[in-house]
Amino acid sequence: MEIIPAIDLIGGKCVRLSQGDYSSKKEYHDDPLEMAKRFEGAGIRRLHLVDLDGAKAKKIVNADVLQRISGNTSLQVDFGGGIQADEEIEKAFSLGAKQVTGGSIAVKNAVLFEAWITKYGSEKIILGADAKNKKIAVGGWEETTSVDLIPFIKDYVAKGISYVICTDVAKDGLLQGPSTDLYKEILEEIPGVKLIASGGVSSVKDLEELEKIGVYGTIVGKAYYEGRVTLEELASFIH
Repeated sequence: MEIIPAIDLIGGKCVRLSQGDYSSKKEYHDDPLEMAKRFEGAGIRRLHLVDLDGAKAKKIVNADVLQRISGNTSLQVDFGGGIQADEEIEKAFSLGAKQVTGGSIAVKNAVLFEAWITKYGSEKIILGADAKNKKIAVGGWEETTSVDLIPFIKDYVAKGISYVICTDVAKDGLLQGPSTDLYKEILEEIPGVKLIASGGVSSVKDLEELEKIGVYGTIVGKAYYEGRVTLEELASFIH
């Protein structure tokens, strides 16, 4: 299982929100590059970098941070937040992102998102499938749609998607454990999908359970920043 630390950006700093609520913002570090280097130093290979300013502005805002991390570490950065147009995805890749995550765009403009899958390939594009009560949530989770989660993922896998980040919004940032049963159901319904679990991880035990059910990767954010899991413990999952 890949351990994928998350760095969420507001104003160029590392922050975390609870359940996507901007008013719950807590700052953890002034320098995202220094934080990324810590992860790299522990042997971690991947990084989930989210431009929360960009998600609001619907365009990349923290471009300099993406460029600094991509240019000064060996981390494979997957980047999301505000990528709603061709010029924005081109910009993300030109700044050094190895993969781009599309969430709202996959719901709101499926034609464009499908064109990106065709143009860049399944290794480069990650489907962001955020859910509330098994319904897709978009727009920084402020809007829950009537779209059912599992058929939504299944449909995009049929269109060439390999990687899916699934966040249960109800769990995110609360350190109350991940939605293991939901992930198990997705893996049973859609065998072969590279499912990346996101939200709720609070302990090494949570990570062990997720590894056991066969997720491809797990995103770790608040659990690390709040000292619930150490870098050494995260590194122990790296083979």
